[in-house]
Amino acid sequence: MKLETERLMLHSLTEEDWPLFLQLYRDPQVIRYLADPLDEAEIHARFAGRLPAWNKHSQHWLCLVMREKASGAALGLTGLRAEWLPFQQAEVGFASLPVGQGKGYGKESLRKLVDFAFHACGFHKLNATVTEGNIASRRLLESCGFQLEGTLRDNFRLAGQWCNDWQLGLLANEYAVAKK
Repeated sequence: MKLETERLMLHSLTEEDWPLFLQLYRDPQVIRYLADPLDEAEIHARFAGRLPAWNKHSQHWLCLVMREKASGAALGLTGLRAEWLPFQQAEVGFASLPVGQGKGYGKESLRKLVDFAFHACGFHKLNATVTEGNIASRRLLESCGFQLEGTLRDNFRLAGQWCNDWQLGLLANEYAVAKK
C-alpha cells in the first residue's frame, strides 16, 4: 500500500524496514511513552507481526513507513489496527524518529491516514490511546480533530509504574464536517 502527501511517501512496512523499526524501539526518546525497553527478539516479533498484507478485517496493525519525498529518508511509522466488527472502528498510532519530530510530518501523515481510514475503508470511528504526559502526541491528535473522551486510570504499566491513558476519538461525520 502506498499513500502520498505533499512532503511524504507512506508505504507498507517491508523486511527492508527492519533497521528503522529497530531504531525506533531502541531510542529512549521514542519509546518513552510506548513501552519498556525490549530485547531484539521481542522487537523483531512485533516487527514480524506487522508485515502481513493488511485489509480492514485484519487483526494486525497496518504499519506505514513515513519517508520524506525530497531525501527518501525514513522518519517514522504511522498506522492503524482495525476493529471492524462489530462497530467499524480502528485505533491509530504513530512513532517518529527525533530527526523528524517538530516539523509537521506527524500531522501530515496522520491526516492522510485518517482520510484513508474514513474514505477508502469506511470506518465509523478512529480511536487513539495516549499515555498521560505525552503532550506532543495528544496535541497532534487534537490538531487533526480528535477529541478527548476520557482518562483510563492505571491503564498501562511503564517502568514498573501504573500510568493513566488518555482516550481520544474522531467520528467519521465529525471529520466530514471539518473537511468542508
